[in-house]
Amino acid sequence: MYTIIQKFHSGWAYLAVLLLVIALVNAAIGMTSNKEFTPKDRKLALFALIGAHIQLVIGFVLYFVSPLGMASFGQMSDKALRLTSLEHPLVNIIAIVLITVGWSKHKKMELSNAKFKAITVFYGLGLLLILSRIPWSLWF
Repeated sequence: MYTIIQKFHSGWAYLAVLLLVIALVNAAIGMTSNKEFTPKDRKLALFALIGAHIQLVIGFVLYFVSPLGMASFGQMSDKALRLTSLEHPLVNIIAIVLITVGWSKHKKMELSNAKFKAITVFYGLGLLLILSRIPWSLWF
């Protein structure tokens, strides 16, 4: 069971990061070109939001069925163990919160440029945090 969830979490991560990159690039282009915010733009941002949240839920399940999860808190001197048991989950929760804030902020705005800017800033910060805490040695 653990191995299946771990592989799904790793595989879904590629899709979640790809969706975030696509939504971020789309929002940055929309912001710099002063184009109108369309339903296509909203859907791209929504798919990235959903993909990130699904990744978070899978990560929570993996964390609590993992043999490394809570039992490893006494061993924080091991960098790899600290990354996977503390830094990766904590920073990614913060990243998903930022992405969610960006989604919520864009819905309250009237101007297209402001919507694109909210998505660009918050999704960009979230993506940056996610990329900073991916255990790259386990990813490739």
